[in-house]
Amino acid sequence: MNAEGAVQRVETVSRISVVIADDHPVVRAGMRALLSQDEAFEIVAESSTVPDTLRAVAQHQPSVLVLDLTMADRTSLPSIPDLLAASPGTRILILTMQEDPAFARAALRIGAAGYLLKEAATEELVGAARQVANGATYLQPAMGARLAIADAAAPGADADATLTARELQILSLLALGHTNQEIARRLHVSIRTVESHRARIRDKLGTETRAELTAAARERGLLG
Repeated sequence: MNAEGAVQRVETVSRISVVIADDHPVVRAGMRALLSQDEAFEIVAESSTVPDTLRAVAQHQPSVLVLDLTMADRTSLPSIPDLLAASPGTRILILTMQEDPAFARAALRIGAAGYLLKEAATEELVGAARQVANGATYLQPAMGARLAIADAAAPGADADATLTARELQILSLLALGHTNQEIARRLHVSIRTVESHRARIRDKLGTETRAELTAAARERGLLG
């Protein structure tokens, strides 16, 4: 009896807890069905908006967050650092319809652990979730090829490598029209901190106007 109990405890500990975040119930149901086929996964919560996802991640501290890039007409990219701050042990796997390599590049640089297109979910979701849960980075092979081609065609396109995750986050929020004060409140930092980050972004990218910031953010896949 004790041996059986020990086995059960080991199985419980070894399971991979997952939060699914997508604003389409049918898509969430599909992801749930795919992951539930593997007994290693335990779906602990689902969400359909960025705020709900932040709450679910903070509450459940999942091993993996399967995250759509756009929910309720709002890009989730700027929230990746907040999601990681709420649950540092969570690995974020992006599952999206966005085929532009810029989105994959931006997501991985801002803290995501994997990037997978929804069209390949049936074949690759379980393996991708396992891989990121084990600490590795997953990039769908087809997307990796597109990324390599894009980088080869535009060698200077990775200039945003000099931007930190926080700077990428602030750049996206500025491009979405948020003021310094609004960003400070949202990120729980001082206005002076936001101003300092904005100055560094301006120096690194040579942006001055809101239009230039928006263009820079769009080039880096930070706007849905």
